[in-house]
Amino acid sequence: MSNQPLTAIPVAAPVYHDSFDLHATLLDALHAAAVTLQDGDVLAVSSKYAAISAGRVVRLADVQVSDAAQQLAERYAMNPVMAQLVLSEADHVFGGIPGFLLTFKDGILSPNAGIDRSNIPNGYAVLFPVDPYGVAVAIRSLVRARLGVDVGVILTDSWLMPGRLGTTGVALATAGFQPVQDERGKADLFGNPMQVTQRGLADTICAAAQLVMGERDEARPIAVVRGSGVTLTDAPITQADVAIDWPLCIYVQSLTQGLLISAPTAGD
Repeated sequence: MSNQPLTAIPVAAPVYHDSFDLHATLLDALHAAAVTLQDGDVLAVSSKYAAISAGRVVRLADVQVSDAAQQLAERYAMNPVMAQLVLSEADHVFGGIPGFLLTFKDGILSPNAGIDRSNIPNGYAVLFPVDPYGVAVAIRSLVRARLGVDVGVILTDSWLMPGRLGTTGVALATAGFQPVQDERGKADLFGNPMQVTQRGLADTICAAAQLVMGERDEARPIAVVRGSGVTLTDAPITQADVAIDWPLCIYVQSLTQGLLISAPTAGD
């Protein structure tokens, strides 16, 4: 990894509520912010911004609620329309709590399949982009062709860490560098071989980008992260490069097949 300081540069861009030209907007925003990309930079782009550009905005009043969604809504005390959208979008639904369903979507454990009703007019919701890895590749190709620089790209999202308050950044998709760095077999400070550690580079960089991009009305859906030290590659990156199989996931497995019959309560 690089020894140079890590820098995250926010880039403002226009607010949109419907389809727009994402590529032209990215180039214009970088120019307006006087940000010159350099080889090795990582360009972080809000996945919601990318989704809106592709028209992945749903008018809630237009959603038809199925019997299955109605039953889910009653069981988990949630809006039937949201329950229907989750059923339509999620790759898998694990269960839920009042108001939310825990889902697996595009390689990420997320509430309500990543469907977002913030920073969009009332009565609408934004879905995840279709083929997020393809979107990231297209942005990287655009930057190389139009600006002549080689960068990595991340589509950013916010994620709830199990057992913790507050959201942090998570990479919905990556292009141009491996999202995970395998440290297994390498020596630690005392010469012991690392047994299980694999560094989530894309997610860590995403968290840094989220610090300057914001979550509310900042209108900064783009950030340039410089000095991350990632090794760029043209190798294709897919969900399989970062998503863990459920039987190996400590959260999923421990709360399903590995659940204690009589679990101790907090403080025991």
